[in-house]
Amino acid sequence: MANITTNTNSAAWGFSLGGVFRAMGEALVTLSETNSRVRRVEALQALSDDQLAAKGLKREDIARHVFGDMFYL
Repeated sequence: MANITTNTNSAAWGFSLGGVFRAMGEALVTLSETNSRVRRVEALQALSDDQLAAKGLKREDIARHVFGDMFYL
């Protein structure tokens, strides 16, 4: 009778898959942060309610105003 033992390191798979998912997540964050529309939303969010009203906007309408041509919001 022969005994065969195979040792696998399951943690190695976890680290490599974790690294892949981490890299994909970081890439998505980088894409969103460099998007000019996201910067526009951030700039509008930084304005006061009075400044937004002068532009004809309400705070809850900022995303619709910036992304309205891309998405149905």
